[in-house]
Amino acid sequence: MANVKEKVAYLQGLTRGLNVNEHSAEGKLLVQMVDVLHHMAEEIDCLHTGQEDLENYVETLDEDLTDLEEEMYEDIEDEDDLEMVEVECPSCHDVVAFESDLLEDDDAVEITCPNCGEVVYDNILELSDDDEVELVQRRDIHPGV
Repeated sequence: MANVKEKVAYLQGLTRGLNVNEHSAEGKLLVQMVDVLHHMAEEIDCLHTGQEDLENYVETLDEDLTDLEEEMYEDIEDEDDLEMVEVECPSCHDVVAFESDLLEDDDAVEITCPNCGEVVYDNILELSDDDEVELVQRRDIHPGV
């Protein structure tokens, strides 16, 4: 960038050294052209500075985003190790999945179907062998499904 400004400064000095003045048509043209080049060099310098600032800002955002992604994906990888249980809803026959740890929970747990709202699992009720509820453990299903 300094190279353009140096060249424009050289042209300004050259026009002064050659006594180019605004009395002739050619002199007026040259002085105005050098003046325009000077303003363009200043604008380019401002754009270059702004571009460097934006690059630094984007680089900082990228680093912050990378840190956030690593933190978030680390949590998701931990969730992938959970064993899931699938239960078929008796009303709409939609499959509802939940963590198998809930089966052994001592507190009252009631799992409802997100589709129809019917209770598909309640750890307080005892299931008989005649019930048509099938529990299948799966490792490949996401806990949010």
